[in-house]
Amino acid sequence: MAAQEPSPPSSLEGNKPGFPKKILANNLEEKHMCNSCLKILRRPLQAQCGHRFCSFCFNKIVSSGPHKCSACIKEDLFEDPTSILKEGGAFPDNAARREVEALSAVCPNEGCPWTGNIKEYEVNHEGKCDFMIILCPSCKELMRTNELERHNERECPERTLNCKYCKEPFHFKNIKAHDEICPKYPMICEGCAKKKIPREKYVDHIKFCSKFRAPCRFHVVGCDMSVEKEKTHDHERACSYEHLNLLLHFIMGIKLQLHSEKTKVAELSRRCQELELKVGTFENIVCVLNREMERSSTTIEAYNRQHRLDQDKVEILNNKVRQLERTVGLRDLSIVEMEGNIREMSAATFDGIFVWKISDFTKKRQDAVAGRAPAMFSPAFFTSKYGYKMCLRIYLNGDGTGRASHLSLFFVVMRGHSDALLKWPFNQKVTLMLLDQNNREHIIDAFRPDISSSSFQRPVSDMNIASGCPLFCPLPKLDTKNSYIRDDTIFIKAIVDLTGL
Repeated sequence: MAAQEPSPPSSLEGNKPGFPKKILANNLEEKHMCNSCLKILRRPLQAQCGHRFCSFCFNKIVSSGPHKCSACIKEDLFEDPTSILKEGGAFPDNAARREVEALSAVCPNEGCPWTGNIKEYEVNHEGKCDFMIILCPSCKELMRTNELERHNERECPERTLNCKYCKEPFHFKNIKAHDEICPKYPMICEGCAKKKIPREKYVDHIKFCSKFRAPCRFHVVGCDMSVEKEKTHDHERACSYEHLNLLLHFIMGIKLQLHSEKTKVAELSRRCQELELKVGTFENIVCVLNREMERSSTTIEAYNRQHRLDQDKVEILNNKVRQLERTVGLRDLSIVEMEGNIREMSAATFDGIFVWKISDFTKKRQDAVAGRAPAMFSPAFFTSKYGYKMCLRIYLNGDGTGRASHLSLFFVVMRGHSDALLKWPFNQKVTLMLLDQNNREHIIDAFRPDISSSSFQRPVSDMNIASGCPLFCPLPKLDTKNSYIRDDTIFIKAIVDLTGL
């Protein structure tokens, strides 16, 4: 019995996991099982993905935020967002609850004959069974509920008793220790054999008990007799010669001890005189050492002052070095920025026509498929030196409706230095081309801007939203042998119609 686990208390609220499987009279069907605790459903909730959970289990899962449904993952049915468990994302499954509550049940506690259904078990029996294993609150021993009262009265080593003599409470395990200190505990006099003398009155009793045997007054000088109080005078008269003889030997012993002590004192006095001479010598040596220490302290202090001055100089130099490092870092950033601007200006065109060379096409295409770099931006180009600033954006594995099936190409209006002088919205015809490197059959698409779209208004950030052709070129056309890719390089050409500018 003691090897069993304690049974949990009953609760009709949704703050417990499922019912244990062993309460079922029949086999458990999977539809009646919680997908979290893997027990029989208690207050079942059904998530959007269709899986069922106990109310307690579901709330515990989503208490720290949205989680992926482990059952969907296990069954390879995961689908975003329906397989995401989140607060408010499940509803009470009353049909499943009625089915579960109607299942036949037996009590899992050994020896209990109760039978019924799960609803009756939860309402009337769970946590109330006389055969339920519980812990004794005092000694922590496991036992059945119906054995607790007898255990507390007769068996528990931690049970509290009242002393039958002094009426004070104590733990059963401390009964011997209490008997040794109980002030009312009955004692027996060793002299007169009187019984039931309370311990607190025992000392007073033996003071006046004529039968109590006490050591002889001469025990300090060697008499080892114990005599009843009423016979003390008879003993002292009868043994007076022995007592005097013991007392004489005791006094002689004291005299010998005093003589020995005087000899020791004389020897100590001689040694003290020798030590005083040695102390005088050591004092002279210490005076010399003190003078040397003073000189050394002065020298050390001078060195410390110089060291502090040197540290101050080093700190000043370190500050200058850090300042120079910051200056060099800022200049390096400026150089990098200038180099980027130079590269951008060297690649820029100012006639509305731009040819973009994309090398390492195979690697960049693989990066796009893997999602590492789905999009690429071209360098900027212009309609004129003070005209519109633009660039291209390409998705080598497609974007939107063209994802994984087409190469997507878009046109982007960027913020330029002369935007305040230009006409807005941007309304120039744009032609996009994938160049055939044999100059035979270029892939061409053209569009005129939708002036109501935010993509063609005056930019308020570095660039507007891209607009263009998500279905620009089918990917199979680039996978087969073709003249668009040569030396792992493609060329994209953009032409902006300058009419009206």
